[in-house]
Amino acid sequence: MVLRKGATAAAAAGVVAVGFIGLVTFGTYAASGTPQRQGNAAGLSPGTVPAAYQGPIEQWGRLCPDLSPPLLAAQLYQESGFDPRARSGVGAEGLAQFMPSTWAAYGTDGNNDGRKDPWEPLDAIASAATFDCALAAFVAKVPGDRQSNMLAAYNAGPGAVTKYQGVPPYRETQGYVRNILATSRSFAAPVAPVEVSAQSAGAIYFAQGKLGTPYLWGGDGLAWQNGRFDCSGLTKAAFESVGITLPRVANDQWYAGPHPSRDQLRPGDLVFWATDLTDPRSIHHVGIYVGGGYMINAPHTGAVIRYDKIDTKEYIGATRVTSDAAQALPNRNADGGVIAPSRPGDPAPAPAPAPSTPTSPAAPAAQVAQAAPAARPTAAAATGPAGSGQTPAKN
Repeated sequence: MVLRKGATAAAAAGVVAVGFIGLVTFGTYAASGTPQRQGNAAGLSPGTVPAAYQGPIEQWGRLCPDLSPPLLAAQLYQESGFDPRARSGVGAEGLAQFMPSTWAAYGTDGNNDGRKDPWEPLDAIASAATFDCALAAFVAKVPGDRQSNMLAAYNAGPGAVTKYQGVPPYRETQGYVRNILATSRSFAAPVAPVEVSAQSAGAIYFAQGKLGTPYLWGGDGLAWQNGRFDCSGLTKAAFESVGITLPRVANDQWYAGPHPSRDQLRPGDLVFWATDLTDPRSIHHVGIYVGGGYMINAPHTGAVIRYDKIDTKEYIGATRVTSDAAQALPNRNADGGVIAPSRPGDPAPAPAPAPSTPTSPAAPAAQVAQAAPAARPTAAAATGPAGSGQTPAKN
């Protein structure tokens, strides 16, 4: 984001200089915890999914008791980064990354236009929920955490979950389950004050040490870059200094933890700007909040790392970084694609008729409880765009 009001720097310096350590310490240790598991009733945190998808995800995310809107959102994000045009190297298609043969069995008309199209986002959202709930019903008698078993069935197939009586001992599947559950907390609307990490003060200390450093688009602070950064390069390096690895780009860093409201901001929170406040894919700038309405950021070409106000018109919100959420986020390659593991094939439950819109949370389980196994093809990860937040025009 281009932040041209450099005159705010002097005022910000004064805010931070007075009582800074006390402010960070209070924010680090005085907050209460974040819920670790979201139930079916959990809603989405504002700004975490594109506005056009929020209603459908809220609706279909309650299709059965083992699903929730944040869990469905986390799954779609992991699969495609909310890119409805995503296509994998093995042919998985659309927002939910269905293979054609699986789509033939579970495709659902989510927008009621009489067609089932994997490239139509509302159909893809409905179909992902329908498939999840069919899998949940198929492994319902397996002991252990029901959401974990459902996700494991999505990744490895319900046959593997039944065979091992829980999440199978596949490194890929265990990682998939862990990552979706961790990321789902980044999509959930907080129901209690959001805990502040003990690493916040260290991340700010690192960023303070870079004040006055010239901005470099694409800069990661490397020696050949003369130690210069762009916005997300600075935040990534700041948290790496305290042992947390963030994704490289701003609109992926947005999902590195829960989202405190403006009045709950604490030093060390990441703060974000977007060109479209209804669509997190348009996030283009990030800074580190330091208190008093100010942040440290690398603003744009021709400027230096400095203090700036956060209350500008493109401010979309904040993220309180957690190590488990940061670790769970998908990696992205140089072309902007998602790097995630391919899925092993395994039997899946046979399709059962599903309503075009959810009728009650318990309905899908009843519909698929007696379903017989059918072949499920392998599906690889999505290769949708990263939405880098690093375009020269904006940073």
